[in-house]
Amino acid sequence: MARGSGIPEPWLIHFFQRHSDDDVATATPAADYLDSVPTTVAAEFDAILAAVAAAPPPSFSGGGKWEAMHGDMTGIHEVRVKSGGVNYRLFCLLVRTSDQLEGPSIVCLAGLTKQARTAAQPREYARIRQYVAEFRKYRKVLR
Repeated sequence: MARGSGIPEPWLIHFFQRHSDDDVATATPAADYLDSVPTTVAAEFDAILAAVAAAPPPSFSGGGKWEAMHGDMTGIHEVRVKSGGVNYRLFCLLVRTSDQLEGPSIVCLAGLTKQARTAAQPREYARIRQYVAEFRKYRKVLR
């Protein structure tokens, strides 16, 4: 909470960075993904992330734009943007406490683009779960 105001402080937004043990290039999959989507889609992702961080996440009403995942993806949230019959997804992890992150944070992991009304491939979800495991092991984000 902001001191004396009763208003929660916004959460921080970070971008997961792969560790050199897992990726020599130490890629930042979410940042790379945002660079690859149309500018209007990237801007909408930015606006949604800012709104979620300001709410902050535990009290944010998703409205279809911020959703908790289920099943094998429990614990991961997705930011959803639809444009021109294409679904864009940005997968995020909520981290309430971490010395490395300097406060409650939304950690952006990676993205996925697919045609509307089609299912994501299981290998795509496996890749996201791999990034979660890497993040939990190293706690590495883009600085």
